[in-house]
Amino acid sequence: MTPAEPKPSLVGRLFAEHRGALQTFFQRRIRSKADAADLAQEVYVRMLRITDQAAIRNPVHYLYTVANNLVKEHAVLDRRQASAIDIDEAPAHERLETLPDFDADFDTSRRVARLGVVLQQLRPKCRAAVELRFTHGLSFKEIATHLGISPQMAKKYVVQGLAHCRRRMARLG
Repeated sequence: MTPAEPKPSLVGRLFAEHRGALQTFFQRRIRSKADAADLAQEVYVRMLRITDQAAIRNPVHYLYTVANNLVKEHAVLDRRQASAIDIDEAPAHERLETLPDFDADFDTSRRVARLGVVLQQLRPKCRAAVELRFTHGLSFKEIATHLGISPQMAKKYVVQGLAHCRRRMARLG
């Protein structure tokens, strides 16, 4: 080592000396062997976060303690992911093979357009009360404040508007 080169840190030295052994350690303890290198890297990152590395009495023992804790965390994550899988859900390829029901979408679009026409037939305050109630989810008291009417009148407008919409929509099919 030349005088210009910095002395390797404790963590850097540990990682250089034990990387292969750490990967083997993980490969023996986890299901996914591909994750072993990532977990070994995570041990290195966690060791770098230690502010007082000089306080570690047995660095190799500490390194494997961190690795063992990572194995436990990895197992917990695996269990969570396994329990989150819905075995009754159709696989992605089956969901992609089913074509959407375009007739239902077209019918829904037609009904929405008709409802727009029916709503335009209402008096302005009645239409506003219905839209505030169902589009914005306002209470009768909030509608009343917004329109400058009583809460009872707001409720009356909504009831009248719904009755009109139901009758007209039933006639239009």
